[in-house]
Amino acid sequence: MPQFSFLARLGRRPAALALLGVAALGLAGCGGGKERPKADLAASQVTTIGVNSYLWRASLDSLSFMPLLQADSSGGVIITDWYANPSNPNERMKVTVSILDQDLRADALRVAASRQVAQGGGWVDAPVQAATVQKLEEIILTRARDLRRSAFEG
Repeated sequence: MPQFSFLARLGRRPAALALLGVAALGLAGCGGGKERPKADLAASQVTTIGVNSYLWRASLDSLSFMPLLQADSSGGVIITDWYANPSNPNERMKVTVSILDQDLRADALRVAASRQVAQGGGWVDAPVQAATVQKLEEIILTRARDLRRSAFEG
C-alpha cells in the first residue's frame, strides 16, 4: 500500500508513534450525544484564535514535516504543499485541514488529501484511500486531546 508511506513518515516521529498507539482509546470519548460537563466544555473552547486552539496546534504539529502553503487560524484552514516521502519519491501528497468548530470534537475536524503518482515524466492524480485520511484525523484528534490534558496537568 504505497499511500501508507506518507503515514510511515508521520509514524517515525516519536509523538506520532505515541498518538497512533492511543488513537483508538481517544476516539472512544467522542460524540455519543451525552451532555458534556461544564468544565470539559470550558477547557475545549477557543482561546485567542478563531478556532479550537488544541485542534489548531495538533494539526500544525502533525503536519510539521510537510511544507505549508497557507495557515489561517481565524478561518481554521491549513493547506500543505505537495510532499513526497524520500523513501517513495514517485508518490506525493497534499493535505487540507479544516477546523469547523470552537469545541474539541471529532466532527470539528475535516481532513482532505490529494495524491499524485509519477507517470511518464509528470504527475498524475491518483485516488486516496479513505483509511489514509481517517488515520491522519485520528492522529490530529489524539494529539489535540493530549495537548488539552497536559494543559491541565501542568
